[in-house]
Amino acid sequence: MPILDKDMTLCISLAARPSNLGTRFHNFLYDELGLPFVYKAFAPTDIEQAIAGVRGLGIRGCSVSMPYKEAVIPLVDELTPSADRIRSVNTIVNHDGRLIAHNTDYLAVRALLEESPLRGTGSVLLRGSGGMAKAVLAAVRDLGFEDVTLLARSEERGRPLADQYGAAWTADATSSADLLINATPIGMAGGAHADELAFPEEAVSAASTVFDVVAVPATTPLLALAERLGKDTITGVTVTGLQAAEQFELYTGVRPTPEAIERATAFSRAG
Repeated sequence: MPILDKDMTLCISLAARPSNLGTRFHNFLYDELGLPFVYKAFAPTDIEQAIAGVRGLGIRGCSVSMPYKEAVIPLVDELTPSADRIRSVNTIVNHDGRLIAHNTDYLAVRALLEESPLRGTGSVLLRGSGGMAKAVLAAVRDLGFEDVTLLARSEERGRPLADQYGAAWTADATSSADLLINATPIGMAGGAHADELAFPEEAVSAASTVFDVVAVPATTPLLALAERLGKDTITGVTVTGLQAAEQFELYTGVRPTPEAIERATAFSRAG
């Protein structure tokens, strides 16, 4: 890490419970590529004041995590198609006081699903109804998946979201599909459901591809089961690295190589 001076460009993250993943990822690449940037995580108590600070202090980039992804929408000047499509923001770029909002979660998920063997064919069962579920749902519909079902225990939250994207809704946790996607905290280390499966073994056995957006641990109970059963998998670690790389390019104008992204991702998870 270079010595800080007045010419360093600041990027930040705003989250109720910040982690070190983004901080270590971005700072690793700034150092490796010799860029005069520094990245710092914050847990704001007032999101309106925090975004005003981004604008007023000339902070170049701002990552936005729960619970602020929708709250920042009226505080920015422009939504790019990725953010406007799902009405959720995870990245803000400051262009001389004009705040432009993006959603790199959507961009990462779409890119990964474009590379999957299914490529827009087959049935999809998506579990979740939060911000990441919205990003995934928009991506699968935009890629041409037609048979899409949203699995959410709350009909009040799940059905309107499914209707918004022309998907079906179910509360039946025993449902199955060709592509299973978990966009809930089930399986997340340290959480109340860390040791649980987002889908039952019967559904995993019937699927061809299993996608878990949970990034910690790298191998969730769901992914471990899918790997044992010989299924194609897409990991939350991959999503995290790719969306962070999209942010990095938006902030700096530099696209890191796939090898650099892998090194930064590994470093971010080692701390």
